[in-house]
Amino acid sequence: MASTARETHVVLGAGPAGSTLAGELARRGHSVRLVARSAPAAGTPEGVTFRPADVGSAEGARAAIAGSAVVYHCVNVAYHLQVEAMPGIQDAVLAAVEAEGARLVVLDTLYPYGPTGGKVMTEDTPWGATGAKGRMRAALDEKYLAAHREGRARVALGRSADFVGPGVLNSTLGGAVFPGALTGTEVIGLGDIDLPHSYTDIRAVAAGLATLGEHPEGDGRVWHLPTAPARTTREVFRMIEERVEQPLDISVKTEPRPFGPFDQVFMDAYAELFYQHTEAQVMDSTAFQDAFGVKPFALEDTLDATLDWYRAFLASRG
Repeated sequence: MASTARETHVVLGAGPAGSTLAGELARRGHSVRLVARSAPAAGTPEGVTFRPADVGSAEGARAAIAGSAVVYHCVNVAYHLQVEAMPGIQDAVLAAVEAEGARLVVLDTLYPYGPTGGKVMTEDTPWGATGAKGRMRAALDEKYLAAHREGRARVALGRSADFVGPGVLNSTLGGAVFPGALTGTEVIGLGDIDLPHSYTDIRAVAAGLATLGEHPEGDGRVWHLPTAPARTTREVFRMIEERVEQPLDISVKTEPRPFGPFDQVFMDAYAELFYQHTEAQVMDSTAFQDAFGVKPFALEDTLDATLDWYRAFLASRG
């Protein structure tokens, strides 16, 4: 049964996912606190209270979530620092929710699965990560689920494929694609763009996490957040061409080298995950859709909304 009382929902992390989620929760009528080291660049969503804090420390995490009923962990750090930093953040957040008695909803990735040989990923797919980031994410998830099994915290994990959508810049379907599509300059594709690849609309990420926050019966397991059926990246590029009414100047990077918003430091850290572009990357979210009745955004809708956002973004930058 959904939670309907007006309780405080605390979102940790003010990136595209956290900010979009905070706005979604406010629209659903919740009292929402958005917590991060600095306020979101696009401003705090309407109806949301912002509080600056560092949740990487036990004291910071406790202060950030004080008085909360549900906490959403959407914190991320620079890619090359993740293996070092994310376990400490987890420890601080877990300890805080245990002490507060709050429920915890975690935004998760597909990294724990590792290479699958192109097989469709469901919640039952084995965790076979071989790289440092994938193994780290798997270890975090095991710890979250253990805390739930042991009755120390009530936890749900929501996994997303690559982000796309309004406000999303640092994604393979983000700042390296849409500005070039709109200005007639270079658009970057990675690996084999004729392989199917799942992309999750950032608005569906928010709706999925908010739904988990309202439905404690979803606790204690991993869920795949609502994601439209996979298309090949080349198909996605063709759909963008139709919308911008001009051909894309596509440059395909077959190796993890710097491009667009991704510098050498980032790409060196990302290299271990480049398999996501050399085998099919297909995520199935049927279980979530059937359990909660939340559908993904159609890819057509996602591309329309994203192009509209990028038009405004580029215009604001002169």
